[in-house]
Amino acid sequence: MDDFRALLLNENEGKVSASVETLSADRLPPGDVTVRVDYSTLNYKDGMVLKGLGRLVRSYPHVPGIDFVGTVEASDHPDWKAGDKVILTGWRVGEVWWGGYAQYARVRGEWLVPLPKGLSARRAMALGTAGLTAMLAVMALEDHGLTRESEGEVLVTGAAGGLGSVATAILARRGYRVAASTGRPEQHAYLKDLGASVLVDRAELAGGAAKPLLAERWAGCVDSVGGATLAHVLASLRLHGAVASCGNAGGVELNTTVLPLLLRGISVLGIDSAQCPTPRRVAAWNRLAAEMPLDLLDAMTVEAGLSDLPALGGDILKGQVRGRVVVDVNR
Repeated sequence: MDDFRALLLNENEGKVSASVETLSADRLPPGDVTVRVDYSTLNYKDGMVLKGLGRLVRSYPHVPGIDFVGTVEASDHPDWKAGDKVILTGWRVGEVWWGGYAQYARVRGEWLVPLPKGLSARRAMALGTAGLTAMLAVMALEDHGLTRESEGEVLVTGAAGGLGSVATAILARRGYRVAASTGRPEQHAYLKDLGASVLVDRAELAGGAAKPLLAERWAGCVDSVGGATLAHVLASLRLHGAVASCGNAGGVELNTTVLPLLLRGISVLGIDSAQCPTPRRVAAWNRLAAEMPLDLLDAMTVEAGLSDLPALGGDILKGQVRGRVVVDVNR
């Protein structure tokens, strides 16, 4: 195995810096599968890691990137052999384990899933962790009883971001009436193109709920914002509705009451894609390959190289990144 390029983070007196460096194979962490990486992605959590926020990384030097797709180069794991196409998301890769912003990664074989047939490596990472989480959220809502005949729209918060974009496109393709929430009016045409039926200004949801219960409005919700937005959603879901809660960009505090839960039978479905059981993870990827409109996926995707990531990490934290960023680690 040759030397390889990687985006390496270092810390000096509490300040994190990033640079593209050439590393030798003996720098890789232990693991029973070595993967030649094709693509990774940029997620909100990657932005935090790149800026040294949240203490997600405790040990430096470090290679970030919380997901990747590639080809098995060498394997001592019984489920994988050289040449297999694989995806990795979660398991704190890119946080406590070196991640996807490198031309090679070494990981545990049980963390990998096969690349679904019909899905290219680039498109797999155009979906990435955000796409997987979005599909898990849709699956959870449908398991809870959401159908196309349910009264009211399905709300997607943070709809112009990566997770929200995929959730909007999937729900619309499946025949749901989607209400897409964003605070960026310039993204309205983009969200309509993804299939949104209704556009909701983020400010309408951002202040929390003025009362414990508001007028019933939403059949269900995919929420990647949390905080006051989630409190507002809980107060305005229809009877026996559910919210699939996927993130906390708006804060971890939830100022609400038990009344939506008791009087309307509302459910909060926590979605954690990081350690999702393998059968559920594989099922979600197979559904993404079959159900995600690939023309829309391509339209919501931009590409970056390793050297672009420090600047883009700041942009995604400011909410200035639309859709999905695919990272070509060979650029």
